[in-house]
Amino acid sequence: MNLGSLIRKHRREQKLTLKVVAEKASVSEGFLSQVENDVNSPSVETLIRICNAIGINAGDIISQVSQQKKIALIRKSEWDDIDFPHTGFVTRRFFSPDSRTVIDSAILVVEPKKSIPVRKNIKNAQEILCVLKGSIELMLSEETYTLVEGDCVHYLSNPDSQKITNNSAATSFVLWVGTL
Repeated sequence: MNLGSLIRKHRREQKLTLKVVAEKASVSEGFLSQVENDVNSPSVETLIRICNAIGINAGDIISQVSQQKKIALIRKSEWDDIDFPHTGFVTRRFFSPDSRTVIDSAILVVEPKKSIPVRKNIKNAQEILCVLKGSIELMLSEETYTLVEGDCVHYLSNPDSQKITNNSAATSFVLWVGTL
């Protein structure tokens, strides 16, 4: 997690609004929003005021940021220990949502004859699929593309007309990367 995400997380845990924290910290609501979204960085003095307004220690926040996990590793041996829910697919993300700001990535594990739902609320996003094992079909607008092990595709997301399906008889494993 980065600094802004940690501040937002702690603010929400305390059930405080942006407005309340901004007023207590003597900063604008817009600036606090920018800090939480990692668009702007506060000075040390301002960080201390923001943390005090939330009721947390600025040193603890900095320590949490410095100790954050900077790498995520999923070994191939972990592919076989998956329990499928009723949906028929599992998404193994590399990082938690608060740690993703520009790109998202995951290993998609899809049972035969199952589909992955499309990401919602995305605009002008790009996605990459690389089939690690098995095969999938990517429906994108009016076209359908069959991808087999080793095939990769990079495309502009189209949430209104997009679907990823495993039409084969075996479980498929796909590396997926998408911009946010």
